[in-house]
Amino acid sequence: MAFEFKLPDVGEGVAEGELVTWHVAPGDAIEEDQVLAEVETDKALVDVPSPKTGTIRELRFEEGDVVPVGDVLVTIDVEGEEPDAEPETTDASQADAADVEAATKAAESEADATEAEGDETSATGGRVFAAPSARRLARELGVDIETVSGSGPGGRVTEMDVRASAEEAESETTTSDSDSAGETAEAASDAESTETPEESQPAGNGQTATRATQVQAADREQTLATPATRRVANEVGVDVNEVPTDVTRDGEPFVDEAAVREYAEAQQAAQAADTEALAGEQEPAAATGAEPTAEAERERREPYKGVRKTIGDQMERSKYTAPHVTHHDKVDVTGLVEAREKLKPRAEERGIKLTYMPFVMKAVVAALKEYPDLNTSLDEENDEIVYKNYYNVGVATATEAGLMVPVVDDVDRKGLLQLSSELNELVEKARDRSISLDELRGGTFSITNFGAIGGEYATPIINYPETAILGLGAIEERPWVKDGEVVPRKVMTVSLSIDHRVIDGAEAAAFTNTLMEYLEDPTLLLLE
Repeated sequence: MAFEFKLPDVGEGVAEGELVTWHVAPGDAIEEDQVLAEVETDKALVDVPSPKTGTIRELRFEEGDVVPVGDVLVTIDVEGEEPDAEPETTDASQADAADVEAATKAAESEADATEAEGDETSATGGRVFAAPSARRLARELGVDIETVSGSGPGGRVTEMDVRASAEEAESETTTSDSDSAGETAEAASDAESTETPEESQPAGNGQTATRATQVQAADREQTLATPATRRVANEVGVDVNEVPTDVTRDGEPFVDEAAVREYAEAQQAAQAADTEALAGEQEPAAATGAEPTAEAERERREPYKGVRKTIGDQMERSKYTAPHVTHHDKVDVTGLVEAREKLKPRAEERGIKLTYMPFVMKAVVAALKEYPDLNTSLDEENDEIVYKNYYNVGVATATEAGLMVPVVDDVDRKGLLQLSSELNELVEKARDRSISLDELRGGTFSITNFGAIGGEYATPIINYPETAILGLGAIEERPWVKDGEVVPRKVMTVSLSIDHRVIDGAEAAAFTNTLMEYLEDPTLLLLE
């Protein structure tokens, strides 16, 4: 038997993952630990390695599918092990066997068991070889499955064959009814009867706009295509099983990238023509002969899934679990600005970009040591407050996929340049989606810099199960009273959100005051 590789648990508490990319195809030889696929879950792209050396037999899911943990992802013929007694050379043959077995079981359980069972004999014995879905469609359309010629492997009857048979019968009926209408009417009837209702749309000028020759869709259940081709199909919104092709591999229909793009372009052109025709029908052109224009799209919908849904679920859980309270203040950071400007050239000499964030991280840790209640989590199951004696600071990062929070471990044990280097690397990895799950876990306190896009104050949502998060506003020059005089100073706003179940408002204010002392005079950090 082929080895069935099930999707492993790729993250704590993760029940499913979205299959983003296949890196293998049926028939590929693979080595142990070779990456088979990329799965998106828990805010990151995760590589799924092979546990065995051998040959890919079957891919059980398509790119874009959501795969539950524990479901069989791929089957592998393991090197050194005997193959099945009845070898199956292609994915299609495996699907055929599975379809026959499923149809047999379904037939035995249905009321018309005898009739269905009679349908399921092989073509060589005078009985029909068809997939269960084709049989269901035949019953719905009133088609006798035994009269349908199969175009699939081994004469298998597909849904496309059933539809073609139904359309042919309808065409014959239409032609027969129109015989008495004369030769002209008969010719018109013959022309129209070759089109299905889906293929023929009324145009605004009363003529028939035919798009069958442009975008006649295939109706296959199995199509061979490379992962790159399937990616392109997903991008342009095309089902590879609908792309017309005369090319085969190992007896199976094969579609390449060029065919996918050509079909997509034909579809788009036909849809544009249909839209224009419909607009002309609903809003006829004025007597001046001006051509109608289609109304612009008013809404657009996208699936709420993947990283965006993960972020949303986490935010919802945090907001509705932890009662949030936010403390706001502003701090004179002129000394911090001067210190960074002085150290920045030294950092650049070592190839490091020095931002304000490492200073803030060090100041946060110094304040957390004085107010440990903010470096905690709440174990609700055991009714315990967990105090962390380590300082792992997460920094919220905006990416194309949404907000991610890379975590820098042991901030108290690292200098400014090391923190800068590690943080810059993590942010870059988050933005190009190469960051690992481990680099997004284990935080004890988080910082979000909304000032980078011009914000002043906010109410940050706590990165649950942490109990506090610090928001930073923009650094701006403002009038400030110093030694009884109003002078221009560099001022930054701060917003501290806390879980009020664990942290009191007075303690949040005291923490913020201590933090501001370190930000006002960063030389105090030398004592830490």
